[in-house]
Amino acid sequence: MSIPARLVRMRAATAFALGILTAAAAFGQQISVRPAPTRQMPGEADSNSPGHWLNDTFRLYNSNGFPIRTIGQSPLRTGAARAIQLYDYDHAPMWIESTWVDPSNGYVYAWYHHEPGSPCPSGDFSAPEIGALYSDDDGNTFHDLGIVLQSGAKPDCNGRNGFFAGGHGDFTVLLDRESKYFFFLFSNYGGDAIDQGVAIARMAFEDRGNPVGKVFKFRGGSWNEPGLGGRITPIHTARAPWNQVNTDAFWGPSVHWNTAINQYVMLLNRSCCEPGWPQEGVYVSTSPDISNPFSWSEPSKILDTADWYPQVLGTGPGESDKLAGRVARLFVGAFSQWEIVFGE
Repeated sequence: MSIPARLVRMRAATAFALGILTAAAAFGQQISVRPAPTRQMPGEADSNSPGHWLNDTFRLYNSNGFPIRTIGQSPLRTGAARAIQLYDYDHAPMWIESTWVDPSNGYVYAWYHHEPGSPCPSGDFSAPEIGALYSDDDGNTFHDLGIVLQSGAKPDCNGRNGFFAGGHGDFTVLLDRESKYFFFLFSNYGGDAIDQGVAIARMAFEDRGNPVGKVFKFRGGSWNEPGLGGRITPIHTARAPWNQVNTDAFWGPSVHWNTAINQYVMLLNRSCCEPGWPQEGVYVSTSPDISNPFSWSEPSKILDTADWYPQVLGTGPGESDKLAGRVARLFVGAFSQWEIVFGE
């Protein structure tokens, strides 16, 4: 059995290139990064690391092939890590990349990146999928609700990125401000070149407990493409597709609502422009309306680093990876050496 692609990625966990930049977001608002004392998450973070508040304590999830959870008094003060438990392991390995707590009953909903067995004869590649979970015991154990986003494109076993032959993964799920839809912002690694890049899908709020077949991708101005097999129109289209030797693409969106600028904020990795998934830096894009895929600004660079998985972690009351104010911590992977400032 081949080793899942992510488990063999080589990452320089602390070797950050400290090139700090300032980006002009939509409507002239500034987003800047400044140095801060180093902070480290409890576990290894080979994905976005979601968190949420429940019963006045904060839960943080880290993943590297399987998720762990920590509990603490704030996003930056969490205790010892423990592995979550599943009622079945059909979709292991998995990486939990987003969570949401139902305020009506305390159920925890989570969404995961899954890498099934290789579709290629060589066994060297995977084609990720996105699935859903829920927990009725505060995230100690999860029920698997199934795969909700899957590419319909034929795998390309000659791809030059070194890890994926296509698929959907590396994503964020965020409930809109009106609680009408959960929006999935994800990376599309295969299919026609015009379809590759950062894409978006949505699911009605009331379908959260029965999500298979209820997620619809955005394509060509409408939300009619099925989550399982449909095509997409990217928000940020790859400049050079993932199967080429000179891949140039944004990926791994981490999205939150920022109260200081009243915008949705998307942090992005950029892979450029050689084989092997090399990272060129961290970028930011903003939108006033998550339901309008055409409203996202052109990504602007805010940090030079060769590491992966940038995300905001708000540290004020009620803040998390989903909600932040004027000043928050910027993590890349499990490490933070910066604060990110909005609206200066």
